[in-house]
Amino acid sequence: MIGEGRERRTATVRIVENSIDAPIVAVTVYPAQARVTRRVRQVLPAGDRVVEVGPLPLGIDPDSVRVSGRGPATVLGVDVVLHRRAEPSDATVAELRAERRRLAAEADGIEDAETVLRQRQTFLTTLGERASAAYARGLATGASAPEAATGFAGTLGAEMTEVLAALRQLQERRTEVADRIAAADRRLADLSGKREPDARYAVVALSVADEGPVELDVTYQVGEAGWRSNYDVRLVGDALQVTWFGLVEQRTGEDWPECELALSTARTSGVAEIPELRPWYLDPLPPPVPMPMARSAGFGGGGPMPAPMMSAPAPGGAPMLEEAFADIAPLGQAQARVEEGAVAAVYRPARPVAVPADGTTARATVAVLDLAARLDHVTAPARSADVHLRAVVTNSSGHTLPPGQAAVFHEADFVSRTGLATWAPGEELELALGLDDRVRVERELTRRTATKATLGSSRRREVEYRTTIGNYTGRPITVTVLDQLPVSRHDAITVRETLAEPQPAERTDLGVLTWKLPIDESAQQTIRLGYRVETSKGVELSGWRE
Repeated sequence: MIGEGRERRTATVRIVENSIDAPIVAVTVYPAQARVTRRVRQVLPAGDRVVEVGPLPLGIDPDSVRVSGRGPATVLGVDVVLHRRAEPSDATVAELRAERRRLAAEADGIEDAETVLRQRQTFLTTLGERASAAYARGLATGASAPEAATGFAGTLGAEMTEVLAALRQLQERRTEVADRIAAADRRLADLSGKREPDARYAVVALSVADEGPVELDVTYQVGEAGWRSNYDVRLVGDALQVTWFGLVEQRTGEDWPECELALSTARTSGVAEIPELRPWYLDPLPPPVPMPMARSAGFGGGGPMPAPMMSAPAPGGAPMLEEAFADIAPLGQAQARVEEGAVAAVYRPARPVAVPADGTTARATVAVLDLAARLDHVTAPARSADVHLRAVVTNSSGHTLPPGQAAVFHEADFVSRTGLATWAPGEELELALGLDDRVRVERELTRRTATKATLGSSRRREVEYRTTIGNYTGRPITVTVLDQLPVSRHDAITVRETLAEPQPAERTDLGVLTWKLPIDESAQQTIRLGYRVETSKGVELSGWRE
């Protein structure tokens, strides 16, 4: 329970019996939140006592804080308070800041001195150029003595040497001051990093009947945490093994140590209410308003999932060691314990799992499912000669599998990546298991004719295709072949099927034809398909392809 709408009388001067950083003993993770449990075990004397538990993350939901436990005590109330930390008043910090300001002023003085010296350098350079021209004319006419020109040149050179030396000294001072400023900044940053951040605390008021041990469990909800599903789908012969993983991430500000971790499928929401239907009105559609065309933006996806790295067996090896391992059973996989609720399930992994607060993903095995599968192959030669291996699988387990990405393996080989939709118990699902290059498909255009429209006549196009499917898998298979006829959306365009051998097993109103062909080992099947398209006079055909 938690105090609502009231102020603590001890808000200004708080008398706290114990200020305890209680350890985290359990975490229940939801898809977008988490419930954390901290446990306090303390021997308390009789009387009214106050126990402060924290620090807790700033992002906790204060209304979610609850207290339970054991012992000779009664919970009188729970408050959540915020401790704000003031800026450090350490004398070292003040001295560093004063030193930083003095060094900055010294750096400004160096810049000013350099500006003066650069102006002097420019003046001397300009003076030398003009004097050199005047002395050259004087020496040529005899108006100037050579000794005067030599004396002026010596004086100007000495002045310029002095200016350049002063500039070099300023550069050395600038470098030294910059290093000292950087060192002061680093020390200030270190001291600032040691400053304790603001934090929330749960303050529990207790009435202790008799002195003795009291155990308190303080639970609270936090955001910036959640879990998602990930799968390994492994085809072994004609059977499918689905390994379900729970991937947990959190950025709550507190690390979760190895503790009792539970994954819940319950979807938490801020406000729960029964939906109500409002009137559904129909109105005439107003005339469209012209809008400027906007350039569409493409959407990028993540790169393909890399294949897992597998260490190669060491070469050689003692024959006796090989014989010793020949009959050993494969390793088992620990699975989570499931607790079914009214609308959700809770999965408890077999081992404690630590989850850091930096967003690093922690993975726990939830379940390993062995499912029977019906395998076939699917190809659409009109689009691609690729042949896809497909599995039709029924979820015969008692688990409702949430949506997630799946890595597909054939035995030990990683072959592709696919997505799994929500999969309920007893539900049938189609899974794409990657390409199978052992089934070869070739589609070729065997006939093409076209006539030109004449006065009062229509134009005709006619094509025929032959598709050959070869089975080189080493066993009989069934291949589903998809092809299509064009579909007319105008009375002036007519489409007629002229050839279909063998007849397709399924047709749709959108022109999709489906053949399901059983093909023996090392055998081939051929499909022939032809159609004719006629267009009326003056009609240009759009969308035609061969």
